[in-house]
This record gives sequence, C-alpha cells and structure tokens, in this order.
Amino acid sequence: MFTGLIADIGRVEGIGADAEGAALRVRTRLAAELSDGDSIAVNGACLTATAVTDDAFEADVMNQTLERTSLGPLTEGAAVNLELALRASDRLGGHMVQGHVDATGTVTAISEDGFAQRLTIAVPDELRRYLVARGSVAVDGVSLTVSALTADGFEVSLIPETLARTTLGEAAPGQEVNLEVDVLARYVERLMSVLGDKGAPG
Repeated sequence: MFTGLIADIGRVEGIGADAEGAALRVRTRLAAELSDGDSIAVNGACLTATAVTDDAFEADVMNQTLERTSLGPLTEGAAVNLELALRASDRLGGHMVQGHVDATGTVTAISEDGFAQRLTIAVPDELRRYLVARGSVAVDGVSLTVSALTADGFEVSLIPETLARTTLGEAAPGQEVNLEVDVLARYVERLMSVLGDKGAPG
C-alpha cells in the first residue's frame, strides 16, 4: 500500500525485454532502504525488488503489467517516480494507493495558472465513472485531487512542489501516464451491484 507521495525521482539504468517479460534496473537513493522482496511503486505500478545494491534496484515486470501500464516504453535514462511501501506508523499525507494501475491516460493539454500548472488528461471510457470533482486519483503514482471533469477525462492542478519533486513537471501533451482511480469507488460500485442483484431489502 502507498500514499501517492513521491519520495524520489529515479533513473532507469537498464531495461531488457523479451517475450517472457522485462527486467528493470533503476538508480535511486531509496535503494539504501530496500531489501530483496520489498515492494516499491515505479510510476505508480507496484513492483517487487529482486536485487538491491547501495544505489539501485532491479525488478521483474511481467507481461500483464507491461500491457496495462506505461512501463513498457521506458528507455535507459528515463526518469521515474518512486515511492516506498507505506509503514503502519507513517502519516497518510496523500490517499490510499494500491499500486495497481487501472489503465493509462493521455495528457491532452497543459496550461499555466499563476504559480500552478493545469494538466488535462483523457482517460478510457470505463474509468470515467470513478472520477468525481475534488476526488482523488493517482497519476504516475502521484496522489492528486481532481480539480475538474472534462468531456473525455479530468483536470488536475499541480503546485510548484509537485512540479519539482515528480516527473509531472516534465509532462507534455501526448504523453502516456499511469492512472489508478480511488479504490473506494470500486468497492462502492461492487457493493451496489451485489445489492442490486439480490433486490432491495424489505
């Protein structure tokens, strides 16, 4: 489990892909806090560290993850958002993020708004029902608040701290980003579906 508060921007040192999947190596100062088998979110996708050194870690990325996320197109030198798994004693400064990417979206527009920056993202049709104004969403692993809904997605406003501490500061129109909707919305939908199948009580 994660909170969507990025702890470091790592750099991809290598990625080898074949029909079996991909092996990813990322350089980061967070490696000092990792052990083999630990979870770490890479651009919002929860991966397991398979080998750790003082300044880097390796992780296997299975084909399903490559298909559902933007990790597949990563190249050597690419910047990635990193977050260590949440400790029970940590502050929950963002929102509950599972690291299970629901789909990818596309940045369609970027505009300046005073010291902030507005990012507009188009999302697949099946995810729109989970988005609400002032609700939570994770974009490339970053916990954000939906500032507005659009015809094909949503808009978020990024403060200077977010722009400086995450890869979203380098986002550009046409860029693919990982999306994770609020898991509570999914649970509510599932519960209502089950109750609907059973009929209303009374």
